[in-house]
Amino acid sequence: MEKTDEAKIVDLVIRLVFLGLFIYSAVVMVAPLASVVIWAVILCIALYPLYEWLADKLGGRKSLASTLIVLAGLALTLGPLGTAISGAIDVIGDLTERAAAGTLKIPPAPDGLGEIPVVGPKLVQIWNLFEKNLDSAMSTYGAQIIDFIQVVFGAAAGIGMSLLGLALAVIIMGILMAPGPKLAQGVQNFANRVFAPRGGEFVLMAGATVRNVTKGVIGVAALQAVAVWILLAAFGIQSAAALALICLILSIIQLGPFLVLIPVIIYAFSTMSGGAAILLTVISIPVGIMDSFLRPVLISKGLQTPMLVILIGVIGGMMAYGLIGVFMGPVLLAVFYELFALWLSADEQTQEAVQGDAE
Repeated sequence: MEKTDEAKIVDLVIRLVFLGLFIYSAVVMVAPLASVVIWAVILCIALYPLYEWLADKLGGRKSLASTLIVLAGLALTLGPLGTAISGAIDVIGDLTERAAAGTLKIPPAPDGLGEIPVVGPKLVQIWNLFEKNLDSAMSTYGAQIIDFIQVVFGAAAGIGMSLLGLALAVIIMGILMAPGPKLAQGVQNFANRVFAPRGGEFVLMAGATVRNVTKGVIGVAALQAVAVWILLAAFGIQSAAALALICLILSIIQLGPFLVLIPVIIYAFSTMSGGAAILLTVISIPVGIMDSFLRPVLISKGLQTPMLVILIGVIGGMMAYGLIGVFMGPVLLAVFYELFALWLSADEQTQEAVQGDAE
């Protein structure tokens, strides 16, 4: 009898070891793609209403609808990357040709550069040095320029890899669109087993939170960036599109566009007439604070979770997990909040029952 029990224990241990090795191998294989899969799920949840609407307009052709959404997503992700690479190749090639021909020269400092408060005169001095004696300027500031170029190229490479990862997430999103309802039902069943009996409610709440955060954070940031672009272009500010893109990123990470608008306003007062600079300043104020009014309305719409919990989740998630945390943070915090509220209500019900028995 003892030998039989020992054999069962050995057999169980062997099975657990092989099961552990299998799970470990699966985790190691999937871990590098975890962020891509999470992005794919987030995009699928956020864009599923658009997918259903488009499929309905196309006569129920769901494959065509998902294909069109994927193509649009790839254009938005790979398009800027391809344009940036092509532009960088053209600029580098032009600089190389001009340097080989000996015609590479620095243009004079732009008008108004020296009028920028504090740093203007120093910038003009450095610019003039590069214009008049490029070799001396490179020997003086060459190391700093190389360090700056390395930082820029490192950041550009990081952005490029992020865009490639996002493009892969878009493709996976397209694959998940068609079986989306079945997958969602499976996740609800799993959640009911883990967080019975309200697990399914938490899954639905997580989906609603992702959609609201998409509209309240990404949507408002995009709207604000477009407003900044129109404003700067209307006042003749160069690189208005690039500045609007920076504003988009700043708005998504909850820093706001004033980090761009304030230097632009300072520059405007040094280069424009007083009336134009004042008008730019006045219009910049509502453009810069529009997110403060739109974001709370869009994020909290249809959710019972307090607005403060969602905002803390957005900011804290972004600080902890990066851009993907903008979506993960509010979902995790909202579920935790609901679980905590459920635990408190259960404790109160228990106390009331005890008091009722005592009476």
